[in-house]
Amino acid sequence: MSTRLHLIKLAVGPSSLEDLRDWQTKNVRKKELIHITRNFPKRAQEILNGGSIYWVIKGVIVGRNPILDLRRMMYGDQPHCGIIYSPELVRVSPKPRRPFQGWRYFENADIPADLDEDASQMSEEMLNALDELGLL
Repeated sequence: MSTRLHLIKLAVGPSSLEDLRDWQTKNVRKKELIHITRNFPKRAQEILNGGSIYWVIKGVIVGRNPILDLRRMMYGDQPHCGIIYSPELVRVSPKPRRPFQGWRYFENADIPADLDEDASQMSEEMLNALDELGLL
């Protein structure tokens, strides 16, 4: 059985996890959430084995959506990849991440933990402060 692999991506536009959640809620009415990218992952089987797309906002990993499918598609005259992901946005323990372009593979060893229900109700500022103190 193949291992699980994730993707990590900068969320361009939203200034908080709540902004990202609002955008996804508005767009899920279009049947599915999809991120279109130029490159199709070579390690697709590992991603489709329960992987998620992790979102970086303002230099911090803040949440993830489970990936449902990777679809080859044309965008304009060029081949692209559609990353189809679940509308379930899971808040994760904040973890700093330097800027990068496009998406990157994200190994299990590097992923931040999902936050439990109580912690996911806290503000991003509170979570960042607790993380800086080493309490998360």
